Amino acid sequence: MKRKHIYSAVAGLALSVIQPLAAQKNTEVSLTLEGDAPIISKHIYGHFAEHLGRCIYDGIYVGEANKNIPNTNGVRNDIITALKELKIPNLRWPGGCFADTYHWKDGIGPKKDRPTIVNQWWGGTTEDNSFGTHDFLNLCEVLDTEPYLAANVGSGTVKEFTDWIQYVGHDGVSPMADLRKENGREKSWNVTYWGVGNEMWGCGGHMTPEHYANIYRQYATFMTSWTNDQKLFRIASGANVADYHWTEVLMRDIPKNLIEGVALHSYSFVKWENKSSDIKFNEAQYFSTMKTALKMEELVEKHTAIMDKYDPEHKVALIVDEWGGWYDSETPEKGVLYQQNTMRDAMIAGTTLNIFNNHADRVKMANIAQTVNVLQAVILTEGEKMLLTPTYHVMKMYTVHHDATLIPVTFKSPKYTVDGESLDAISISASKDEAGKVSASLVNIDAKQAHTVSINVKDLGLKNATASILSSKALQDHNTFDNPNNITPQPFKDFKLKKGELQVELPPFSVVVIEGEK
Repeated sequence: MKRKHIYSAVAGLALSVIQPLAAQKNTEVSLTLEGDAPIISKHIYGHFAEHLGRCIYDGIYVGEANKNIPNTNGVRNDIITALKELKIPNLRWPGGCFADTYHWKDGIGPKKDRPTIVNQWWGGTTEDNSFGTHDFLNLCEVLDTEPYLAANVGSGTVKEFTDWIQYVGHDGVSPMADLRKENGREKSWNVTYWGVGNEMWGCGGHMTPEHYANIYRQYATFMTSWTNDQKLFRIASGANVADYHWTEVLMRDIPKNLIEGVALHSYSFVKWENKSSDIKFNEAQYFSTMKTALKMEELVEKHTAIMDKYDPEHKVALIVDEWGGWYDSETPEKGVLYQQNTMRDAMIAGTTLNIFNNHADRVKMANIAQTVNVLQAVILTEGEKMLLTPTYHVMKMYTVHHDATLIPVTFKSPKYTVDGESLDAISISASKDEAGKVSASLVNIDAKQAHTVSINVKDLGLKNATASILSSKALQDHNTFDNPNNITPQPFKDFKLKKGELQVELPPFSVVVIEGEK
């Protein structure tokens, strides 16, 4: 891995990655304490909650009448506590594909009067619209997180879209503000982040990029902020994985005064038609899944290069608002796209977040799919029980990077090889927060080989360092409802800080976060 951008440095640290019994050359890593190094936006650590399977109903929301599961306005209290501790910065809702068949007015007013809807995308289930706009936005207030609303462009209208903006954002006298007040909410929520449709190349309408660019221009023109101190952040439905033409057309055809972000979706799996089991996978399948996960580096770089051509000042953000592992579940009876979460998912999370951190100059938001009981979830529920997944723990360990200044990293990784094919074994990102604390997140994806990382921190004057590790005995290990703490972060002692050098031994398939102070 080689970083494209080298920032002016006033201090440095050197890093070497060494395979045991096979010495390699040290490689310096630059550290920017001043200058143009970007801030790692906390919004890179965003989440996604779609009306899909058991993410919302029987996941986040169990209903106000539920007497068996403690809840606040129908939302599980244990989930509220867990998401607060995770410091989630934003939450995307209601989809996904569901967004472009969702009509928001069906989800407001007295719950007994709300119409039902059939989820045509995910299982054909019937939903009663008991979890709607008020429920979601009030939850975001409780979590102290920014709501990210994905609006209906595929089957909706400009008026329906702009009415929603007025409903949640207008504090004066207006038809939608009056309707909101009738429904019990006096003050607006002032939602900043808006997705203008979802996957318009697919479930959003199978549009061409040229057609969608024109549709987007129409919708964005009528999106109005109703407060003087707020500007709407409009996010265009972006490319599917490596569809670089899609990004090219949007950046070329949409005026920069109408757009703040372009989305990107990419999932990690073996093959689309054979994604592998969520828990019964072999090393070759793990390797293939990690190959698609590490492809995110190339995707971000190539989409960024196109954006740079039309937006050299980086005014438009790259928003990776769907990412994560996608497998075939061994327990499909637990819900559509329900899957277990193993150490493989910890590897995907750690490496992907490192990639986003290292491209913080363009990537300003990302959303893991999804929050509860769906795909690479951070939380799983079963009746009254709840567990935190390895992915949850990685994201919590990485909170040290929230809104910290990026330390650009350059090093030559050793290789992880399976059946003659190789991947970089080591992934690293680093940052420095406002208090001066330096943090580094290190991932070793190698399924068999430990690797040693040596860091020269002499110029930093670090006197103390602490570390935590997420690891286990097998890649397939996971937390269960009977053993929810099977995989949790542990204090990490297998490092030495001596005479300005920090040496770390990374076990196979492990995530380590080190924090150093003067």
